Amino acid sequence: MKFSEFPKAVIKENVDYTVKEITNVIKRYGPRESGNANCYATQKHIKKEMDTFCDETGFESYKMAPKAFLHFTKTVSISIILAVITCLLLVYLNVFSNIGPSDFFLAHCIVGGFVLCGLLITMFEFLFYKQFCDVFYKKIEGHNFYAKRSPKGEVKRRIIISGHCDSAYEWRHNYYGKKVHIKSLTGILMGLTIGSAVISLIVAVLAIIANFADMGGFGSFMANYSYYFHCFTALVMVTLFFFVDFKTISPGANDNLTGTYAAVCAIRMLDMAGVEFENTEVIAMITDGEEAGLRGCKQWAKDHKDEYTNSGVETAILCVDTLTDIDYFNVYNRDMTGTVKHDAKFSQLVIDAAKDAGYDKLKLANLFFGSSDAAAFTQGGITATCLAGMDPTPADYYHNRRDNYDRLVPEAIKEGFEIVLSTIFRFDEKGLN
Repeated sequence: MKFSEFPKAVIKENVDYTVKEITNVIKRYGPRESGNANCYATQKHIKKEMDTFCDETGFESYKMAPKAFLHFTKTVSISIILAVITCLLLVYLNVFSNIGPSDFFLAHCIVGGFVLCGLLITMFEFLFYKQFCDVFYKKIEGHNFYAKRSPKGEVKRRIIISGHCDSAYEWRHNYYGKKVHIKSLTGILMGLTIGSAVISLIVAVLAIIANFADMGGFGSFMANYSYYFHCFTALVMVTLFFFVDFKTISPGANDNLTGTYAAVCAIRMLDMAGVEFENTEVIAMITDGEEAGLRGCKQWAKDHKDEYTNSGVETAILCVDTLTDIDYFNVYNRDMTGTVKHDAKFSQLVIDAAKDAGYDKLKLANLFFGSSDAAAFTQGGITATCLAGMDPTPADYYHNRRDNYDRLVPEAIKEGFEIVLSTIFRFDEKGLN
């Protein structure tokens, strides 16, 4: 069967099913913090359904620290604020007098050190998604769920449709941005935070140099007055401290129960239409821990790398993340703030599959802020790419309490499902090589 022959009634039924199921999951299990009981209960709920039409289902557990990824926003901000205030106080109490060529010399050294450490932690955690701070946090057990649909013959190809079922801690900038009619408040404040920190570091370095080198009037200013820029940085750090609300968790209807049910319904639709591939295995994978820094898929990639790269079975993973904003459907071939490049052939295959399904506006795009599960697989040496439909500015529901079932867009879910189905058919027919 080709995608053009696939019964449209099956797709429509699954879109309706998805809207009902997402509503049911949120009402029944509530918000799903990475690694908590609600997340696991959601996966078990999905497993019970998929046991009826899959050849194999199961769980793989791992350890993670859910708050380690974003808690740096608290520790970095408060440490810089305290360093700036404490050093300023010590200068005016003459504690730093006669320590270095100027009263502010040691203060610049201390604040510059704290800012440098803060920037490094932010870079490792938020830019490169390294498990840099995990060692300082309590670990809990997370789970990845999988469901397989086997082919009639020998497995020669394997396509995995992946979505994460955990939901995010609320980003206050996103929630209150709409209330004050500033759509890009997150970008403005985060840019201001990082920018002021970088400038503070430069100011500290120049001030230290000015204490030992003759830089004229500029050097005198840097040594004696430039410290007050750090006060501005400390003020900006207040916005970073309040950036994440760890007590409020998004319902996660769009991000990412739509992606979760894209994986579930990919196999469900094949079963309902009686489609059996000759040599292509189809897997639905529901990860946990994406909102905790891709922890779940990082572990899955580590555990299955040899199977997916050295078994002789051509394997590709399509991560689906948020099917909501029709005007922003893209295949993200660059990920993790543009630092990770996904497989070019597979990314193009998804673009071509979208055209087969009647969607010719999709393009290759760069995920310039944040990351998707696909980045963890690509970093692990596994062929992957990401399909998403979300306003990147960001959307008004992104990572806040507005991401509820009343914000679902069935037409966007339908488009996502058709692209996923078409991708499976094209991969079965042509593969990547």
